[in-house]
Amino acid sequence: MKPGMEIGRTETIEIKVTEDMFANFEGYVIHPVYSTVAMVYHMEWVSRKIILPFLEEHEEGMGASVEVKHIDAAPLNTKVVLTATLTEYHNHQVITSIKAYRDQTLIGKGNVKQVILPKEVIEKRIG
Repeated sequence: MKPGMEIGRTETIEIKVTEDMFANFEGYVIHPVYSTVAMVYHMEWVSRKIILPFLEEHEEGMGASVEVKHIDAAPLNTKVVLTATLTEYHNHQVITSIKAYRDQTLIGKGNVKQVILPKEVIEKRIG
């Protein structure tokens, strides 16, 4: 990793809830609101933004774990703001804490762990 990634670093994304983010199974919409699956995807994405400026050419991040608590709903066309904060970085492991808000209401929170590995190691694992 390139130097400079420090505890407390933050990244933010804003999304607008669309129908493809609804809670559904096998094409049947269970609830017409922002799903936990979509929230996890966006939590991983905002966490990835933490590491992107610091990856060396030969490195890549891999998701290792996600802990999420889905607290409240966000209906169609709602703006959701997700912010990741770097809380730990050691032994090539990056841990971020994420909060997701709809307006001033906390709708989700969690932690994402990524492991930074050489690309050749990843290729061997998935190849």
